[in-house]
Amino acid sequence: MAEEMEHVKCLIIGSGPAGYSAAIYAARADLKPLMYTGMEEGGQLTTTTEVENYPGYPKGIQGPEMMKQFREQAERFETVIRFGLATSVDFSGHPLKVVIDETKTIQADSVIIATGAAAKWLGLPSEQKHRLNGSGVTACAVCDGAFYKGQEVALVGGGDTAAEEATYLSKLCKKVYMIVRREELRASKAMQTRVFNTPNIEMVWNSETVEVLGEEAVNGILVKNVKTGEKRTLAVTGFFVAIGHTPNTGIFKDWLNLDEQGYIQTIPGSSRTNIEGVFAVGDAQDKIYRQAVTAAGTGCMGALDAERYLAEKGFH
Repeated sequence: MAEEMEHVKCLIIGSGPAGYSAAIYAARADLKPLMYTGMEEGGQLTTTTEVENYPGYPKGIQGPEMMKQFREQAERFETVIRFGLATSVDFSGHPLKVVIDETKTIQADSVIIATGAAAKWLGLPSEQKHRLNGSGVTACAVCDGAFYKGQEVALVGGGDTAAEEATYLSKLCKKVYMIVRREELRASKAMQTRVFNTPNIEMVWNSETVEVLGEEAVNGILVKNVKTGEKRTLAVTGFFVAIGHTPNTGIFKDWLNLDEQGYIQTIPGSSRTNIEGVFAVGDAQDKIYRQAVTAAGTGCMGALDAERYLAEKGFH
């Protein structure tokens, strides 16, 4: 049981663009924020190589380097940043209680949740190799599609996100193979119509990905027809996995309103949750945009909302 205890005005859980942006704004407002980074310090961007779509970096920047700069800026304004994982919460009263690493309880007047989400992967060793090397496997067409301009790519998934990403890629790439395990898409009728009316998207039905091919970089995908067992190689240079994301929100399910996929529901136009003093920012509450720049924007919102809340309640 957690025995060690500490009281803070503003606790930030998570350390991606949303968490660091919240920290910068909260620290400048003299909320003296304490941040616990989570196990993946810097969030999803630390597993990204080149970031070319974040404003202010005309030549692009490596994801880990960008998160290092975010951290340095938060620390410049005296945010206290610690490595640690929030393992449980008690939002039944005030101050709000968050247990870190099952050993230490933080009592907080306000909590900003920036725990993010994790992309779902197929789990193939060859997929993970190329993903970690930044050599042709990604879970974000909007982030990385431009790297494959004029090339042939494959995408796996059959839902709305997959259909949306396939049509997005079709505008950039010569050809998009869409690998679907069933004989139909789960996507909405409108999204299906868009896919089927796009001439350079080729449907690969009843198929699963067996292996991502290539040594230094992706040069093909081996797929297997789940009905016939027949295998086929698709000559592609990029492989996009669009089978969904899992928000890192499990510890909040007994306290906060979550949607059916586990994303935290916020009051429209704000970062406020159903619990007073608890704010949610970044990919933990955003399943639509999921970009570094939008996460940073909601982080700013979270800090401003927390500052106003604390002022209204008379916390000094």
